[in-house]
Formats: sequence, structure tokens, C-alpha cells
Amino acid sequence: MKKMFSWLPLAICLGMPLTTRAQYQPLAAAKAIVQPEKQVRFTVLADGMVRMEWDSLGHFTDQASFVVVNRKLPVPAYTQQLQGEWYTIHTPLLTLRYKKGSGRFNADNLEVTYEQEGRRLQWRPGTPQLQNLKGTYRTLDRYDGNLLDGKTPMQLEDGILARDGWTLIDDSRSFLFDNAAFPWVDTTARHSGQDWYLLMYGHHYKTALQNYAAIGGKVPLPPRYAFGYWWSRYWRYSDVELRQLVDNFHRYNIPLDVLVIDMDWHQQGWTGWTWDNSLFTSPERFLEWTNQQHLKTTLNLHPADGVGPQERQYASFAKANNFDTAGHHAIPYMGSNKRFMQTLFDTILRPYEKQGVDFWWLDWQQWPDDPQVHGLDNTWWLNYVFFTEKEKYGQRRPLLYHRWGGLGNHRYQTGFSGDATISWRSLAFQPYFTSTASNVLYDYWSHDIGGHNMPEGFKSLDPELYTRWMQYGALSPIFRTHSTKSALLNKEIWNFSGAYFNAIYNAIRLRYTLAPYIYTMARQTYDSALAICRPLYYEHPDDDSAYHFTSEYYFGDDMLVAPIGKPADNGVSKETVWLPAGNDWYEWHTGTLLHGGQTMARQFSIDEYPLYVKAGAIIPMNRDTVKQLDGQTAAIQLGIFPGAAGKGRLYEDDGDDQHYASQYAVTNYTTGMATGGALKLQIQPVKGHFAGMRTIRDYKLCFYGQAMPEAVVVAGKRLPYASTGNGARWYYNGQQLCVEVYLPGVNALQGQTVSLLPGNTPAPDINGLPEKMKRLYQASEALKYTNAYVVIPYQLAQMEELPQALSYYPGRYAQLINDFNRGYAQLDAILEKAGGISANEKAAFLQAAGK
Repeated sequence: MKKMFSWLPLAICLGMPLTTRAQYQPLAAAKAIVQPEKQVRFTVLADGMVRMEWDSLGHFTDQASFVVVNRKLPVPAYTQQLQGEWYTIHTPLLTLRYKKGSGRFNADNLEVTYEQEGRRLQWRPGTPQLQNLKGTYRTLDRYDGNLLDGKTPMQLEDGILARDGWTLIDDSRSFLFDNAAFPWVDTTARHSGQDWYLLMYGHHYKTALQNYAAIGGKVPLPPRYAFGYWWSRYWRYSDVELRQLVDNFHRYNIPLDVLVIDMDWHQQGWTGWTWDNSLFTSPERFLEWTNQQHLKTTLNLHPADGVGPQERQYASFAKANNFDTAGHHAIPYMGSNKRFMQTLFDTILRPYEKQGVDFWWLDWQQWPDDPQVHGLDNTWWLNYVFFTEKEKYGQRRPLLYHRWGGLGNHRYQTGFSGDATISWRSLAFQPYFTSTASNVLYDYWSHDIGGHNMPEGFKSLDPELYTRWMQYGALSPIFRTHSTKSALLNKEIWNFSGAYFNAIYNAIRLRYTLAPYIYTMARQTYDSALAICRPLYYEHPDDDSAYHFTSEYYFGDDMLVAPIGKPADNGVSKETVWLPAGNDWYEWHTGTLLHGGQTMARQFSIDEYPLYVKAGAIIPMNRDTVKQLDGQTAAIQLGIFPGAAGKGRLYEDDGDDQHYASQYAVTNYTTGMATGGALKLQIQPVKGHFAGMRTIRDYKLCFYGQAMPEAVVVAGKRLPYASTGNGARWYYNGQQLCVEVYLPGVNALQGQTVSLLPGNTPAPDINGLPEKMKRLYQASEALKYTNAYVVIPYQLAQMEELPQALSYYPGRYAQLINDFNRGYAQLDAILEKAGGISANEKAAFLQAAGK
């Protein structure tokens, strides 16, 4: 057997950081391999995962493949024996039996049995898989929802998971990598005749994903800035226009991290490598400016036409490739040619990166296979080459924005889903499409938020549709707006007004508020192969509702989203929401704690969204002053949600280096009830370290849905109650019914303990009160605009003032809320006292107030 290469020694000798690629070792541990006869080899990879190879010549593959890059895993406990005519391998979960000397694997000579928690499965070659939970699809181009051109349903690829409880990955025909310093497709190597990976997991879906990630490679952690807001538009932008655009972002106080420049950055045609100097007089100065603005910049590439004679780099490119330029012909694209690709990076791409281009948008839309290597998928291969080049030679963390190429492409991160139709159907489909992609570890879809292609008869952008799309986008993996080149598609927030402007603005702000939580969950994706947006059945595999509510998804460990995908009815969006059993759920935008284990009809105004937080969860957040994610934040906000004792964690690293595998820090948080009924929050000392880590930071603690405490105690001292100030203090936010505690200068190495002492009187009922207060205020405001001379009853005016009154008069907390609740129950009678109000106005008021 020829000597095969190992990724780890290769990575070390090249001086590479020990991140994603450096883990991959395709040669399995010798103790994991069972070779009962020359033509057969089994590799025990995990308790529920085994590799099975048969080859007539006894030729077995130890090279990395496009699908499987790592086989050197901890060897699970197993036994092997020959029982009569059958070779048998036992792990704690599997029993594999192969009939001695029987040749090629078939249903008569090979069987694998799985047993766990009373469930027994049996698999043989040829066993049909009936309930695959699907994976993803290359693109949403021309799709209206799941219908191509409004007619043909999308056929999602199969994924790693199935309700059958097992999955077979046939790796017999995928390409292999060679052992070069920059591993390349090996056109001479071959797989074993049969090269299979069997994963058996029952309903332990998370285990199956982790097992595939162990052999297929981890999902790399994107740089932190990738989780901010991306501005993108297919538009012939100039340097001046982009500067004006960014000035408006600043003027309206809108956060922004990534500036996406579509194909018009270069000269005419789909493929181009030279800046259009009629738009960008000095690209170097333009990119210098984007860096000064702390904006990351990506440019669109369509490499298919090669390098034409009109390109500034044509002569140097031709010389490096010994191309005859006499006929002034284009140098054809040759993705599988290492010299061609090396020249592309050396003469074109890396010089642009030095000028300030941070990453590339690789938008391959042309022919499927490489012109020189039959069957080599251009999309898959380009993704690999671009990402690995950045990983190998770049100074910062690799990021690539590209189309899905197939299984194994999860190692190259962020997906561009393409040109979906602008419609409610498209919006309704994307949550399912996004979370289901996690079944092939493709966890970072980036959609054209708001849609791309205009349907027939399109006249203007529906502000409600765009607002709901933005709210979903803020709770999706990558938050990027985009659209086709049309003057009708102006998605800048300042083009909207009133409630739509406020809701879109709040969606962007919510994204930045949740960025520490999102980044913490992204680290979990790297560690445990669990996507930020994941299907419900990961957590509830034995509940049929988890498979029925296909649009709902978990957003990390502690949040559930039931996205709105249809227009409102009389200004109210009505959604049927399934809240899983096992814990209660806090409906954040309405301040309502709801019991788990039920399906409910809920209603939402345009500024509300069905976002549910697990009772007791502690969510790390940013303060509302954060506008970009490229630096370490000094201030952390913790959202402590009601309903149970809970926990949370904050993950941090440099944010953009390649050393995150080992250089990072984690802070854990817990809550519980102390003696005497006090609610106690513990900020644990930070664990770990990375360059630039903050050891002193400010905290703002937000105890949502929490009654007014008697006092807040830190380090044995009662904090003062104050709405403003620089020192440690606390305050009651009457709008959100939230106890806010401000702790400046907390030593992260030591941690801190905070206790909320309960009041002496019984706490009033505040569940759902934020929603009631808001609706009452909106109803009163609408009435005043309808009838400016209406005389508002004194009791109703007092009820409108409740949010501020709670903040002003903490000693009257219970009385104020009890008065409001009584008044809300008697709202009809109170309105009878209003002067100059008509019956229609009264009815409209009660409806708006939720009565």
C-alpha cells in the first residue's frame, strides 16, 4: 500500500494555523481497522458509524475525498470475532455481520443492526430509505417559493438525517485529493470498489450530524463581522454613490458591517477582472475609505469566461501560463489547472486583497463540469480552491460567499441562494429551506432579503412584505438585502415611513443586539455541528408536531422563531404557533410567558414578531450603541428571561483570526432562587484567553418580565435606584417591565453575584402587560388623530401613563399595575365617559386595544 499523506503534519510544516484544515487526517487509527480478508475492510469510526469497503484487488483508499476528509477519530470500544461463516463486529450500538468469502457487499452477505433505548433497526445493502428529511438545493434562481417559474416543485437533495434512523453515504465515486502541499483533485487515484459510510442513529439526530462532521469536516467559524448587516444591490454604483449611501447609514444611525459590490465594479460583461475607472477613479483610495469606515468589502466574480485581452492583467497572466497572445484570444477558464488558478490569485486576486477587498462573492452560474476533468463540479471545486487559498495564505479568517456545490461544501461556509422571486410565497418558503440545509451542515445561507426578481406586473415594493422579510432576515444566518437592477427596488430604510420604517429599523437593531448570542451559537456550530437555524425535530424527534411545523425553527439553543409568511388581516398578522413541551416560552415582543406543550393562535402587529425565548434563558447581547461587529465590545447586556432558573454563556475570540480553535474565552451565567425568595444571578469568572481579551467590562442586566424588587444587592451592598448615573445602580423600565441593573467595571477574572430581593407585597399579574400597555397607547393615539377634540377620561389617561409611572414611582408599583388591570377589564365602561366619542370610534378603540 502506498504511503498516504496526513493533513496535520502538512499543516505544521507549512506554518499554517491549526484551524479547520489542520484537523483532517484521512488515515484512520490502526486500531479502528478490521480487515478480515484481502478484499474486505471495515473501519469503526464511532459507536454508530462504520466505514465498509470492498475491492476485488484489495485496493483500499486512505486519501481524503471531497466528501470525507478525516478518519483518524478516537477509537470506540468494539469487539470482533468469527462466528461460523460470519465475521462479526460489536460496538455499544451496532452489530455488523459479513459472510466470510462472499465477495461484493449485497443484501445476503452484509447486515448491520442498531439497538438503543429499546429501538432496534436493521440495515442491509439495498434497503430503501423512506423518510429522508432532505438537505438543500443549489439555488433559488427563478423560484417563486418552492416552484421554478411558478410551476415545477423544487426537489431538495437528500440529507444526512432520516426518520428511518440510518443513512448510507456512498463515497465510491467522489473525487479524491492528492498529497500536494495545496491538495488538488487526484485524477489518477481511485476509490475502493465499494466505499460506504453507514450512520445509524435512531432519532439521535444531533449525534448523526456530529458523526458526519467528524469525518466530513467541521463547519468553519465565520468572522464576527459576517453576522452584521450586509448592504447589497445589483446597481451600477460609483465611488461617490457608495460614499453617499454610507453617509445615509450614519445619518439614520443604522449599523452596517459589509458592503457588497455586484458585477458592475469591473468592465463590461459577466466576467471581468479590471476595475471600471469610469465608476471608480481610484479603487485604491475607495478601498482605503471603506477600511476607514470599518466596512468589509466583497466583489462579485463570474470566472467562466477566463481572462480576456481587454483586462489589465492579460499580458502578465498569459506569460505565466505560456499562452500565445498573438491572436488576442481570451485565456480560457481552467479551474482544475493548478497553474491557471495560481496565476489567477497571484496576478489578479491577491493584489486586490492587498488594496482592501476582504473576501469574494463567487457567483458561478455557467456550465456544470470542469472542461478538463470529467465530472468535476465547477461550483464545488471553485468553492474549495478559493476558501483553501485564503485559509492557507491569508492573514485573517477565511470567508467565502458562494453557491452550494454539494455534500462537503459546508467546509467552505457562506452560501448565496440566488435570485428568488419577490413574493409572499418566497418569504414563506425560505425559513424551511434555510433550517433544512443544516441536515447537510450547510448552515450559513445568505438570501436576497426582500427578494430579487420582480414578478409579472410588479409596480412597487410592498412595504409590509419587505418589513416581514427584514424581520425574518434579522433572525437568519446571514443578514443581507439585495435585489435586481431596477429603479423600482429601493430597499434603503429611509425610503420607508411610519410603522414600516420603525419596524425595519428595529429589526436591524435586534440583529446587532443579539450578535453576541448569535456568535456564541456559531461557535457551537463549529464545535457540535448544530446550526444557528435548526429544525424543531433536532430537539423533539419523537413529536410529530416537530415535523409538521416546517417553517418554525430553533434560533440557537434558547430561541424559537415562528416566522410570518403571509400578509396581515386588517393590520394584524395571525399565526398558529407550536410551543414545544419541556419548558415555558416568553413571547419577547409582547412580554407574555406561555406554557410549552401547546399549539396557539397568536396575533402580531407590524412591529411585533413571533420570537420566543426559553423560560429562564440568559441571552448575551450588545448594548444599543454598537454599530459594527469588527471589534471587541466593552459593554455586555444580559437578557435574563422569566419563568424558571436558567443559564447562558458568552463565547468570545479575536473575531477575525485563524486561531479560534484554541484561543477563545467563555463566560457562563446562571440564575436561581436563593434563601428568602431572592433571584440570584451569578456571573462566573471567564475561562480561556485570546489576544486582546477584555478583563474589565461593563454590564447591563435586563431581568425581563420581572416584578419590582425591594432592592438589588451586589457584593453585600444595596444599589441606588436611579435612571441615570455612572456608578452601579438599578432602575425599572416600565415599558418592558424589566429590572435594569448597571454594573460598570466588572472584573471578568473574578465574576460577580447580583441578587434581586422580593418585595413585601404580593406581586401583581404582569404577564402580557407590555402588550396591553402598547396597544392601549396606540389606540389612544389613533383616536386623537381621528378626533382631535375628544375628551379622554382621567382614568384612561392615567392608564396610558403606566410605563412612566412605574419608573417614576417604584414604591407604588403594585397599586399602579392593579389599577391598570382593573381599568383594562372595564375599558368599555371607561370609554362611555369620554366626551365627544362616537360609537364607531369607540369600537375602533376597543379593537385596537385588543379588547
